[in-house]
Amino acid sequence: MDAILWFFQNLGLGYYNFFYAILNPGLWLDWSDPKAVMRFIYYGGSVQAFFVFLAVFLTVTIIGLFRNNFLWGVVRGLEGLANGVGRFAAWAGLLMVIQQIVIVVIQRIFAEAQITIGFGVALSYDISWWAEELKLYNAIIVCLCVAYTFVQGGHVRVDLVYSAVGHKTKRVIDMMGSLILMIPAAILTWMYSWYFMWRHLVTPKVSASDTLQRLVDGKSRAFRWNVETIGFSPNGFNGYFLFKVLLVLFCAMVILQAIAFFYRSYLELVEGEESAGKYLDKDKLGDEEAELAAEIH
Repeated sequence: MDAILWFFQNLGLGYYNFFYAILNPGLWLDWSDPKAVMRFIYYGGSVQAFFVFLAVFLTVTIIGLFRNNFLWGVVRGLEGLANGVGRFAAWAGLLMVIQQIVIVVIQRIFAEAQITIGFGVALSYDISWWAEELKLYNAIIVCLCVAYTFVQGGHVRVDLVYSAVGHKTKRVIDMMGSLILMIPAAILTWMYSWYFMWRHLVTPKVSASDTLQRLVDGKSRAFRWNVETIGFSPNGFNGYFLFKVLLVLFCAMVILQAIAFFYRSYLELVEGEESAGKYLDKDKLGDEEAELAAEIH
């Protein structure tokens, strides 16, 4: 009984905290104030933030139960975000290939140990810096294209019963998979990655065990930005804090796509098999055999 009461109390506070945050943005978005930064860090991985997002999710879901067009708009918006971010981030693959070719040519043919690129401002780093930076392009593709790949149906799936069941059963499986597997796993990863990221961006170090009072009234007094610029080698890539940022963005993209997939599965369940793939913006490969292979996959 206490657990049920705690849940509904926090859910009610979720609505209150949502409007309070919207009406008082300076308390957590004015980063010229160390206390605002500490509030942002605390609430980003807090129970309060979880219930704010749960309240928004439940509200959108309840409205969608009565207005399918509204819910389709949410699905199209979230899938459009995933496709837009993924299609843009996919260009990192081309940059990675070009940069690798340049590194090989400069190192093996011209025997140079440094690469300088100038577009108004010269960027000059040791060749080992550019070689290690290739990891960043790979991380961008993995973290920012994960939701896009899901929308496109490109992830490898282990199918034991899915192909043998009917349309409605598939949609129920998809809905349960979103709620029971995708969202909880992404939230758990978020909880670890959120504080992992901030420990490499600010000082004093923050952790999940810090209370709001300790952060705002204590650590904010000694606050300063301390962005990690240490590489694995003396002249190597020194922007590894970007990997921590990408990990948080990865979690956000997975959560949003899981919500979109849950709503799509529900709509395809209630509207019938003819709505399968409705409004789905999938890339055209331009080759009939490739399209057939993608469909089989």
